[in-house]
Amino acid sequence: MELSADLPPALVPLAWLLGRWEGAGVVGYPTIESTTFGQEIEWRHDGRPFLHYRSQAWKLDEQGRQVRPMASEVGFWRPGPDGDLEVLLTHATGVAEIYVGTVEGPRITLQTDVVARTRTAKEYTAATRMYGLVGGELMWAMDMAAMGQPLQSHLSAQLKRVS
Repeated sequence: MELSADLPPALVPLAWLLGRWEGAGVVGYPTIESTTFGQEIEWRHDGRPFLHYRSQAWKLDEQGRQVRPMASEVGFWRPGPDGDLEVLLTHATGVAEIYVGTVEGPRITLQTDVVARTRTAKEYTAATRMYGLVGGELMWAMDMAAMGQPLQSHLSAQLKRVS
């Protein structure tokens, strides 16, 4: 992806994320049946020192066809000094999260600092995420603590840049 001339210096460490990514992954947790999902993630910028983020996921059947929507989240990625990163995400399920973490080359590690839920949202208390660029592909994984369960593996996916 070609970098825009108006990329703020603070975003340079995150430049490898810019664009739209598509791929598939696996979701599982003690409270749900494991299944495969398709995902599209987009990071973009408008010249200010943060990234706009959007993710959509859908359940896939055995042939890899979309069955139904599963999850969506939107937010902002705000890099700070010395590789620090703040990520703000909101979900249609009534959850808002603030993650804090670090950017080290093509690897990002995050952990929740705040999880807020509406009164109708499912119980969810903490998460960690890791994103990495491996062989030109975006790999990411999420561990979650929810529904009375301790922090454990929940999601992972492998995505290719499409634009």
